[in-house]
Amino acid sequence: MFTGLSAFPLTPLKEEVVDEAAFAGLIDRLVQARVDSIGVLGSTGNYMYFDREERRRITELAVGQAQAAAIPVMASISALRVRDVLNLAEDAQRAGVKAVLLAPVSYQPLTDEETYSLYEQVTRHLSVPLCVYDNPRTTKFVFSDELHGRIAALPRVQSIKLPGVPADPKEAAERVNRLRAFVPDGFALGVSVDRYGASGLNAGCDVWYSVLGGLFPRTCLELVRHAQAGRAEEALRLSERLEPIWALFDRHGGLRVAAAIAIKLGLSEAPALPLPLAPIEQAELQEIEGLLEFLSAQEGIAKAKIE
Repeated sequence: MFTGLSAFPLTPLKEEVVDEAAFAGLIDRLVQARVDSIGVLGSTGNYMYFDREERRRITELAVGQAQAAAIPVMASISALRVRDVLNLAEDAQRAGVKAVLLAPVSYQPLTDEETYSLYEQVTRHLSVPLCVYDNPRTTKFVFSDELHGRIAALPRVQSIKLPGVPADPKEAAERVNRLRAFVPDGFALGVSVDRYGASGLNAGCDVWYSVLGGLFPRTCLELVRHAQAGRAEEALRLSERLEPIWALFDRHGGLRVAAAIAIKLGLSEAPALPLPLAPIEQAELQEIEGLLEFLSAQEGIAKAKIE
C-alpha cells in the first residue's frame, strides 16, 4: 500500500456539486496508468469542504473504479472533532478503502498530547492501516520527531506523509534517516510537496504522495520507477523538467494550479473548486504551455483538449 506513487486527484465540482463524471474520468486515468495507489479527499481533493455524505460518495466512487484493477485507495478521514473522524473512518472502511489518511486539523491550536490522543482514539476503531498527514501549511501543527515516533508505535499506524525534505541530497538523506530512528522497522515514510518527490525518494522515502500524479500519472510513475531502481540522476532530471510547474505550485499552491490545468486539459469544468476557492487564471498557464503539450502527448490526452 505505502510504496511507489500514490496519486492524489482533484475532486472537481460543477455548480457547487461534485462533478461525478469528471471525478470518474480522473480516477479512470489513474487506473489505466496503474499507479501504485490512489489518495482521495486529501488537500487536493478538498476534503474539508465536503460533508459526510459527499465524502462517503466520493470514496465509494473511487474504490468502485479502482478495485477491478486491484489498485488500493486511501481516503482522508480528517475532521475537527474525534466524533466526526470516527464516523468518516467507519464510512471509508465500509466503502472498501485499504488505508485512511488523518491530519490533526483544528480551529484551536492543538497540543502534542491532544494530537496524540486523536490518533490513539481513532486507531482503536480501525481495521485498516493509517497514514499520518503531516501538513503544517494547512493545519498549522508542527510534529516533532518524538511525537511522530509515539504515534507510529500505535496499532495500524504504518506511514507518515511528510511535508517535503531538504533540497540538498545529503541533508535530505539525513532528515529521512533521523526520522527512521524514531519509527518502527518497516515503517513507510512518504514525501509530499511535489518538487521534493525525486529528492525524497532518492533519500530513502518509500512513497511519493503526489498532486501532479493525479493529473499526469504516467510521467510521475516514470520518475518513481527511476528512483526505485537507483537511477537517482534520471529521477532528478525528470523532476527538473517539471520545474516550471513546481514554480507555479510554490507561488499559488498545488490545488489552485492543478485545478487550472485540469480545466485547460478538458478534464474538469471551471471553476472546479468549492467556493470561495478559485483556480489560478488560465493566462498564468501560458508560461508552461509547451510543457503541458509535451506532458499531454506523453499521457495520451487528446490534443483538441488543450487548444
